[in-house]
Amino acid sequence: MSKRTDVNELGEFGLIDHLTQNINLQHASSLKGIGDDAAVLEYGNKMLVVSTDTLVEGIHFDLIYSPLKHLGYKAVVVNVSDIYAMNAIPKQITVSLAFSNRFSVEALEELYKGIEAACNFYNIDLVGGDTTSSQKGLFISITAIGEGEKDKITYRNGAKEGDILCVTGDLGAAYLGLQILEREKQIYLSNPGIQPDLGTNKYVIGRQLKPEARKDMIENFIPKANFTPTSMIDISDGLASELFHICKQSNVGAILEENGVPIRSDVQEIAINFKLDPITCALSGGEDYELLFTISPNDLEKVKYMPDVYICGEIVNVSEGIKLHTKGGNIHPLKAQGWVHFGN
Repeated sequence: MSKRTDVNELGEFGLIDHLTQNINLQHASSLKGIGDDAAVLEYGNKMLVVSTDTLVEGIHFDLIYSPLKHLGYKAVVVNVSDIYAMNAIPKQITVSLAFSNRFSVEALEELYKGIEAACNFYNIDLVGGDTTSSQKGLFISITAIGEGEKDKITYRNGAKEGDILCVTGDLGAAYLGLQILEREKQIYLSNPGIQPDLGTNKYVIGRQLKPEARKDMIENFIPKANFTPTSMIDISDGLASELFHICKQSNVGAILEENGVPIRSDVQEIAINFKLDPITCALSGGEDYELLFTISPNDLEKVKYMPDVYICGEIVNVSEGIKLHTKGGNIHPLKAQGWVHFGN
């Protein structure tokens, strides 16, 4: 009897590593293949950056509380965020859909209104794709194509000992938005007559249903500050998980300062109301689509006064591991729980 290994034993990234371990790049134009936020292809003076993400109903989104227009918008954001994480500018997308017969033309029009709105905001062209039927549910697969300069493209593997860790925005809100939506869903399912009580939680719900990629950082603030990050990644699976990716690819360790992890005060209150630790939400929640990047110490003065950027730690020798320095002064190994993509 042949061996059967459950994909959960490997996890998403372990599975990718396992399946692609024998894949070799055969073309000189393929500068970077699997293992970063996007692939990098060299054609002339410009670098082509390509990333693909698939969203599956019941795994990545729930149509009970995800408006189709918001879903279309978010599906684009998820992909362009990967392009920005390479310090590149998204230019085009292709969209492929598979949907069951419960989706009407009008429903798909709503989805495309969101896609169109995202294309307009991020100044990208929808240039192709595919549609097909599925036996159950909705599947959205988007490929984003971007453009970057050879000496500005930023990978996950460039962090060096002594570099400074920086993060944009605020973290944990999207995860808490999901908790609220799931709570209201359960109340609705048990009593469909009750209207959802979203109260004062619009910010966290918006971060979950209609996030934004950090276009401003890559197209404006970082170029104006005149530096290039030494490594960068977008925060889709939680800050801890993304830090582990940078450290693994760069063969370094890190000290993350809890005091430097940006969490809004109202988000902290919501976490406490859910009996959750705010820092755990920030470290492991995911779907914030902020940027985690490292800089040379020489660029510290350039970053210090940038809006919405927070210094949150430093890169150390790989022998020191990846650790969290808590507000209480303790230092302990950081765990990268992140978001699990494979269900049972």
